[in-house]
Amino acid sequence: MRTVHTPISKETVASFKVGEQIMLVGRIICGRDAVLPKVVKMIENKDPELAKFNLEGSVIFHTAVSRAGVGPTSSNKVEIEDSIPMLSVGGVAMHLGKGALKPETVKAMTENGSCFAVTPPTTAYFSHSTVSQKVLAFPEEGMEALYEIEVTELPVIIAAVNGETMFAK
Repeated sequence: MRTVHTPISKETVASFKVGEQIMLVGRIICGRDAVLPKVVKMIENKDPELAKFNLEGSVIFHTAVSRAGVGPTSSNKVEIEDSIPMLSVGGVAMHLGKGALKPETVKAMTENGSCFAVTPPTTAYFSHSTVSQKVLAFPEEGMEALYEIEVTELPVIIAAVNGETMFAK
């Protein structure tokens, strides 16, 4: 299993293979249905506040952050999956969550040098791997605000990259 540090370059994304297991280390942005559409609007409007997020090469984990920790939510929820293409355009290198994505979402990620990885719902393990967390934006959303966490050794499996997917078509 190789270790991949964030931010992730487009060349690294292109080198991933479906089914490959990697260990993530570094900064991960956390958001889900309440905030990801808001971030998409910021990208579309070229909002200068986006500079605070530094999306280029970032990993976005489809999760909320609470005292109990973090764990993946379903990436194929409409508000989340619909955000993936524009977030990829905005520089996100990896989308992290759970659930099968539509072929058109996989195509949009491929066109923008992005990928999707899945991880098992093991909140206790993720809490152990999280060394820091802070709210980046939308604090009014509570645990569903846009967060940044710093992780050590967060295991993920590449589920869709370079037009290939582990999910049935």
